[in-house]
Amino acid sequence: MKLTWFDANSWLVEAGGLRILVDPWLVGDLVFGDMPWFVRGVRPEPIDIPPDIDLILLSQGLPDHAHPETLQQLDKSIPVMASPDGAKVARKFGYASVTALDHGDTVNWGKANELTIQTFIGAVVGATKRENGYVLTFAAEGVRLYYEPHGYPDNQHLKDIGPVDVVITPMADIRLMKVAPVIRGHVAAPEVARLLKPQVMLPTAEDGRVTYEGLISSALTTSGGAEELRSQLEAQGVRVVKPASGEPVELDLRSTASVS
Repeated sequence: MKLTWFDANSWLVEAGGLRILVDPWLVGDLVFGDMPWFVRGVRPEPIDIPPDIDLILLSQGLPDHAHPETLQQLDKSIPVMASPDGAKVARKFGYASVTALDHGDTVNWGKANELTIQTFIGAVVGATKRENGYVLTFAAEGVRLYYEPHGYPDNQHLKDIGPVDVVITPMADIRLMKVAPVIRGHVAAPEVARLLKPQVMLPTAEDGRVTYEGLISSALTTSGGAEELRSQLEAQGVRVVKPASGEPVELDLRSTASVS
């Protein structure tokens, strides 16, 4: 398995002969609700669109996961799997094949069912809405990956699925006005490690090479992170890998998934 992080929550996952682009923000600014004065994410330079993408996977419909300018530039013939809100955004931009995934869904995908996608409850968005987390099983390699970008694991259901080889989850906390949690990685990452017993964990939801401007950016505080959690997670037998933006990470994994 090879993973490339492109800052924030954007990942390229390569495994089992497939190339999956997850929550891509690769070009342009990140703006919520056409209000750059409120918050604006800025890239120093755009990321080259990765070629030969087999699937786009969106965990949420918000711009930092279903980024409008990036989705406009990607090939509209690439299939999209997404949360219901993410699916609405992809359809808006004219993607030919869009599948909305609800909590509890299991989808076998590919010409020979090379990939199985299981959908779990994910991030809290708004007062009551919950977005998606995913477990991806790659049949050819017999490995599984869990991804959820805000630190809201579906403990009730994840405890029953058995070991997962790789986890991508936040490891830092981000709070608004030092009170309201936006990202809760410092608590969630050890929870996920206990539930899924991964071989490797990688942090997500970090800035990398991007910067943030606007009214709300000064009200956000970050604490914790991969280095603070490294010894705790390694004591559970988990290897922590902190990726550098744009640099592929090749993972040598033991096959633990049960593939039928």
